[in-house]
Amino acid sequence: MTWPDWKRDLHVLMTADAVGGVWQYALDLSEGLRPHGVRTTIVVLGPPPSADQRATAEATGAKLILTGLPLDWTAQSEREVEEASETIARIAAQSRPDLLHLNSPALAAHASFDVPVVAVCHSCVATWWQAVKGGSLPEEFVWRTELVARGYAAADQLLAPTLAFAQATVQAYGLAQAPAIVRNGRRSGAVIRSVPVEDLVFTAGRLWDEGKNFAAIDRVASHLTVPLLAAGPLEGPNGTKVKATYARALGRLGDAEIAQYLSAKPIFVSMARYEPFGLAVLEAAQMECALVLSDIPTFRELWEGAALFVDPSDESAIAGVIDHLLQDPENRTSLGRAARERADTYTVEAMSANVLNAYHSILCRKSLSSSLRGAVA
Repeated sequence: MTWPDWKRDLHVLMTADAVGGVWQYALDLSEGLRPHGVRTTIVVLGPPPSADQRATAEATGAKLILTGLPLDWTAQSEREVEEASETIARIAAQSRPDLLHLNSPALAAHASFDVPVVAVCHSCVATWWQAVKGGSLPEEFVWRTELVARGYAAADQLLAPTLAFAQATVQAYGLAQAPAIVRNGRRSGAVIRSVPVEDLVFTAGRLWDEGKNFAAIDRVASHLTVPLLAAGPLEGPNGTKVKATYARALGRLGDAEIAQYLSAKPIFVSMARYEPFGLAVLEAAQMECALVLSDIPTFRELWEGAALFVDPSDESAIAGVIDHLLQDPENRTSLGRAARERADTYTVEAMSANVLNAYHSILCRKSLSSSLRGAVA
């Protein structure tokens, strides 16, 4: 395949799961790459996507292959991940893509692929443990971390959504070369019916994930004079659960439903201790919601000057900042506008263009390497 052919037609086989932000990332990227002549096939691991998730996928034009294979962080053994890798390799051999885009780098640990591999550092158990727990990794995390390390080493190119997370990844795995930075983007959701505007506080995400620190947000809700609504599952596929005692739990909502709540411009709060990027924050910023965020490196990198930052362990301070915004609508509106302006720089178009550049760079290197080997032979 020559360079002009890459510009015209490229088939990418991409892995994803329907559990968290990787699903949104994969669909937005697939849709963003389509105008550039890139055809995407998404191999879905983990629980099957819901009806609304499938409908969204169909709208992007991406082809789905549902496998039911375990995710690397829910698998019970290394062998399960190895079997998943072998399945992906068989699918790749049958579909013959030009490039493999792994949103789960551990899948590159065992299998060998005949095409270049891009692996995205979305998150991992090693960096999660360091941010949320600290100290030595438990045994069940050690083999998972080793798989991710081997996957990183096997990939032709690593990408990460923020510099802060890229640096954390380099430190955790001793990488000789840091991942390239490609900021995530998010397609704005269409609001069919707005929720009546009222003073609200809103949060969204995988609430069951201890890294999201929802337990602290739930306790903060008991000190607020307005409702705190929380969108997202309280139980994860790995059996982890969290309770909502003071916050009003809405359960898992579709993109359109979340957009309806955000259209009321509530104060959006995220007190995550671990967040490599944070698509839910971006969605709130796109709707001009004032942002109250945990003071962690990734949020500072992305939202400095467009959000208020609070120590995620200081629940009194969190409640105080929220209360101050509730009593100062002018400041709240100004902060929401600043968030929207910043969000406008994190577009699907920019993300897709940068990912496509990474694809082309890898294919060019591979083509040049093959040509040199041929010349030597």
